[in-house]
Amino acid sequence: MYDSNISSDYPFDSKFVTVNGSKIHYIEEGQGDVILFLHGMPSWSYLWRNVIPHLSKHARCIALDLVGFGRSEQPDIEYSVADHIPYVNGFIEKLNLKNITFVAHSWGSVFVLNYARFNENNVKAMAFMEPIFTPFATWDEFNPGRPQAVETFKKFRTKDVGWDLIVNQDVFVNRIGDSGNLRSFTEIERKFYREPFDPPRSRLPMWRAPQELPIAGEPANVVKLVEAYNPWLRKTNLPILLFHVDQGGFISKDKLNWCKENLQNLNTYDLGKGAYWYIEDYPHTIGKELLNWYKKLS
Repeated sequence: MYDSNISSDYPFDSKFVTVNGSKIHYIEEGQGDVILFLHGMPSWSYLWRNVIPHLSKHARCIALDLVGFGRSEQPDIEYSVADHIPYVNGFIEKLNLKNITFVAHSWGSVFVLNYARFNENNVKAMAFMEPIFTPFATWDEFNPGRPQAVETFKKFRTKDVGWDLIVNQDVFVNRIGDSGNLRSFTEIERKFYREPFDPPRSRLPMWRAPQELPIAGEPANVVKLVEAYNPWLRKTNLPILLFHVDQGGFISKDKLNWCKENLQNLNTYDLGKGAYWYIEDYPHTIGKELLNWYKKLS
C-alpha cells in the first residue's frame, strides 16, 4: 500500500541561476552539507516535494529542473544526454557545491554517475531510484515482463510515430498518474506536472528522452557513456543506496541481482509493489529511509 498524507502542494520559493546562457530553476531548503536531487524524465523538481521535508532539517537540500524541464528555460538545443551534461555540471560549479550527496531518479542517475566518475572527491554518497547502471543489451532486457511497455517505447523511437504520440498527443503528460504508480493523482498534481509541457513546442525535451535510452546498442554515444562509467561504478567505495520495487521500469530482478553482486558499498531498500513513478507512491518512506542512511554517512 502506498504512503498516506501525500501532499499536492509545492511550497518552495523558486530560485534561478544562469548556466551556459540559460536560466536553471531550482529550489533550496535547509543548511549544512548538500543533498542534490535530480529528477528523471518527464518530470521536474515537483517530484521531490514530499521527500525534501524529511531531510531539510539535517542538510542543504537542492532540487534543480534539468534544462528544458520544469521551470528552467528551453534553449535551442537537441536535449540529448550530451546536451544535458554541461548544464548539470555547470549548475554544480556555479553554486560551488561541495561534498555532495546525490539523490537521483531515472535519467538523473546518468548525469550523477558521469559527474561522480570525474569528481569522486566532491561526492559524499549517492542514492538512486530506477537508475541506468548498464546499457540494455536487447529490447527483451528493457522492461522485462512488460511487453506492452516495450512496444510503447519502440513506438516512441519510431520516426514520426513517436513525435506524434509525445508532442502532438502529449501521451507522457496525459498518462502521468495513470500508469507507472499505484495511486491516482489529484487534479492539482496533474496540473503541476502538465504545467511545464502545456504548449506543444515545449515537448521536444520529452520526445528526446526515450530516443536516448541505451537499448540494443543505440544510440551509440549514450551506450558508450554508460559503458564508460560502469567500470568506475563497480570499483568505487562511495556509499550507494538503491531503492527498488517488484516491477521496476529500469531495475528488474536481474538488474537488482547485478547490483548486489557488483557494487561495493551498496545498501538496498525494497519498497514492495510499484513501477516507475514510485517516488509518488512512497515519498515519506523514501524520505525517512534516506534520512536514516544519511545520518550513518557521517
